[in-house]
Amino acid sequence: QQGVEGDLSQLYFNHTALIDVWGIPCRVTRCGYTGEDGVEISVPDDRTVELVEKLTSVSEDVKLAGLGARDSLRLEAGLCLYGNDIDETTTPVEGALMWTISKRRRAGRGFPGADKIMEQFLAKPKYGKRRVGVVVDKAPARPHYPVLDMEGNVIGEVTSGSTSPCSEKNIAMAYVDHKFIKNGTPLQVKVRKRVFPATKV
Repeated sequence: QQGVEGDLSQLYFNHTALIDVWGIPCRVTRCGYTGEDGVEISVPDDRTVELVEKLTSVSEDVKLAGLGARDSLRLEAGLCLYGNDIDETTTPVEGALMWTISKRRRAGRGFPGADKIMEQFLAKPKYGKRRVGVVVDKAPARPHYPVLDMEGNVIGEVTSGSTSPCSEKNIAMAYVDHKFIKNGTPLQVKVRKRVFPATKV
């Protein structure tokens, strides 16, 4: 709130406004890709350094963070990264994203790919692959590492993975066969030439 003209508590989630931030005209949007409740600030490129210096001078607790930090936060929040966890071939059913399609739109089916998507949705959970969260023992999983069942059969693939600073565990997103999507299901992940125990969460 400091340095901002106007009351940010009145800027609701996914809303945006033109607001002066320390006298710099900016677009402030209540959203973010970290799972935290915050804002994204669009600033004129010739005043970017000025704004960053103002923000980081407010408190010793305000520090710059890179893409690695953002990536671990979005992974902890279960947010997909386009190109890794979803792409133009992924349906909302496979990507566990049906919450993005309202009941009204599902009923009317007036959206691209509706027939295929609703066929998958109505067949659940007995359809193809699903995006799931996984906790891996001992070793961090990385994209394209195979996910195995307890007999050693390949049942899926990791799409994103990292060590979670918040939980202090190795977490990942993966696509697995629909038979293995129940929470608590024991799995395995092959990390290079070794296989490590994992659990669907």
